[in-house]
Amino acid sequence: MTTSADSSIDGIDRDILAELQTNARIAFAELGRRVGLSTPAVIERVKRLEENQIILGYRAMVDPAKVGLPVRAFVKVTIAGDKLTKFAALIKTLPEVLECHRVTGAESFMVQVAVRDVGHMETVIDGMMPYVATNTSMILASPVPWNTVLPAPRDTKQKRGGRISQGG
Repeated sequence: MTTSADSSIDGIDRDILAELQTNARIAFAELGRRVGLSTPAVIERVKRLEENQIILGYRAMVDPAKVGLPVRAFVKVTIAGDKLTKFAALIKTLPEVLECHRVTGAESFMVQVAVRDVGHMETVIDGMMPYVATNTSMILASPVPWNTVLPAPRDTKQKRGGRISQGG
């Protein structure tokens, strides 16, 4: 379920979110030092962010190329009506799928895949074919593979880190 930013998120929460997205393995004591809180206070803040599902989880980011999957692509998928649910179920079973999004526009889904080679790509796309028409774009480089997600500041005078600018 997607909701708007929780009104209880403040500048310290923004700083905590930024730090955890940079290094989710940071010790609570160090996190507390960086955001200006005691260790117990920062633990309580992180717990609340998790309980409110603002922090959805923690995971290792793995370079697909370094584990034998150097070819990545976006597969744009177009599906007619009753096959949407079947495709959504199928795509969850494919280990080559890194992410899948239901989108607006000419396509129904955008699917990012990582594969060994072009032959492997063909097999993955062929596995989708009973349900769809596809259009594939190979990924050449990823200048921004993932960016930090922070709630929008509530005051336009606030900068990205969530603190109000002091002076001019």
